[in-house]
Amino acid sequence: MNVETQEGKREQWSSKTEFLLTVCGNVVGLGNVWRFPYLCYKNGGGAFLVPYLLYVGLCGLPLFLLETSIGQYTQQGIVTCWRSLCPLAEGVGRAELLILIYDSIIYLVILAWTLFYLVFSFSSQLPWASCGNTWNTDQCVDFTSLNHTANWTSKITTTSAATEFWERRVLAISGGIDEVGSVRWELMLCLLACWAVCYFCIWKGIRYSGKVVYFTATFPYLMLLVLLVRGLTLPGAWEGVQFYLYPDPVRLADPQVWMEAGTQVFFSYCVGRGSQTVLGSFNKYNNNCYMDSFWLCLLNGCTSFVAGFAVFSVLGFMAQKQGVSVAMVAESGPGLAFIAFPQAAAMMPFPQLWTVCFFFMLLLLGIDTQGGIFVFQLIDYYGCSGACVLFVAVFESLAVGWIFGADHMEDAIKDMTAQRPCVLFRLCWRYFTPLVSLSSFILHMVDYKPLKFNRWYMYPDWAYALGWAMALSSILLVPLWGIGKICVGTGSLRQRLAVLCHPDDELPLTRQGNRQNTEMETFKI
Repeated sequence: MNVETQEGKREQWSSKTEFLLTVCGNVVGLGNVWRFPYLCYKNGGGAFLVPYLLYVGLCGLPLFLLETSIGQYTQQGIVTCWRSLCPLAEGVGRAELLILIYDSIIYLVILAWTLFYLVFSFSSQLPWASCGNTWNTDQCVDFTSLNHTANWTSKITTTSAATEFWERRVLAISGGIDEVGSVRWELMLCLLACWAVCYFCIWKGIRYSGKVVYFTATFPYLMLLVLLVRGLTLPGAWEGVQFYLYPDPVRLADPQVWMEAGTQVFFSYCVGRGSQTVLGSFNKYNNNCYMDSFWLCLLNGCTSFVAGFAVFSVLGFMAQKQGVSVAMVAESGPGLAFIAFPQAAAMMPFPQLWTVCFFFMLLLLGIDTQGGIFVFQLIDYYGCSGACVLFVAVFESLAVGWIFGADHMEDAIKDMTAQRPCVLFRLCWRYFTPLVSLSSFILHMVDYKPLKFNRWYMYPDWAYALGWAMALSSILLVPLWGIGKICVGTGSLRQRLAVLCHPDDELPLTRQGNRQNTEMETFKI
């Protein structure tokens, strides 16, 4: 993407609205719709909001403001901003770039699946609503034709039509990751189409991509509102909502609940990946990024919470239709988006309308092979979430809080916005954020559980080794890059560290400070 103008200056957003909508589209995504509601119900309902809000206050909002401010202050990209701000921490930017690459691969695969479903949503008979298709087995059950009070007692030996469409038609799941199989041309074309759409959205730079977000960032909210209203008017909806929010304070004693709350905050706020730094770098220098960060984080959290009502109202309806509890139909991740909701939509009047709306929303929120789902989950679990993001967050906050200086960061934000941040941010950048992130990282490593597919498939050892290689590729970049810069420097170790911990003289406040020092020296002479 061309980000430089003819005068050699970095391109800027045409308006503040374009920046806000772009960041809104970036942080309000699939994690809000399919991950937060499931984690909330799984980890204590309303009680889950306690660790979630603590992580938002101590990590999510401080890092969001930090990354956006760094980009706006330096007016540089994900790697060069750290080279200017704190050369010793350049590895942070490179690690974030690598995580972002893994993240992009995951999102494009999700978009390909979404496009595949969207095409089938225009069929006169939805293929996941019946069992008379070539890919269905004898164990297939069509819930749209069951009696409303039927008791699904044979759950262990039967599968829904939506599940078989997802696993046998879309994915054609093989026996494991070592059975790759042949390329499936339908998914390959969907994937190529998604890559092409993303390319043409950004190939002319932000002045053009900024116009796209007027639609892509606002339409999902309209669809979410439609689905929310429709969901809450379905029979059984309030049972689903109660299941979603019913507080279970006992779950707060489980460390896994706190770890999942932290992971969700890092995931949904898109921190530790560098994307906020890139988007902030296209702002005008005097943009009020301080208030922008506050309102965008508030919008993100509220969207996650409201999306839970839309999701669990539909799941409550589906549970009532099947005569089972909500727990038996609640899914997370792809299971929610590509099994639970299509199955629920097939039970509603005008099912094509609701599936088109839902998958078009997913497609905008996000703007293969037989063994692809195994590779997908491997990259998602190890490459772009969990340990690697937490590790980057630790050094990101330490580099700013202690090397560049939290007080200097506050001065930079005041210079840009004419508003000094609350003292809590300084405390977070220096103490709370690195401490909480480090504790979560250690807990993640101590309580590590190998990835399983569908709760039963164990990956072979070489796949786990590949997964940890992806995680370590970003984790080790941070210290190794710093050590490498120390080794290639000149002078004593103390002199090398002094150079690597000093910000670029061309940064606004550094340049201003140097000019003041020069004037003082001249005055003395």
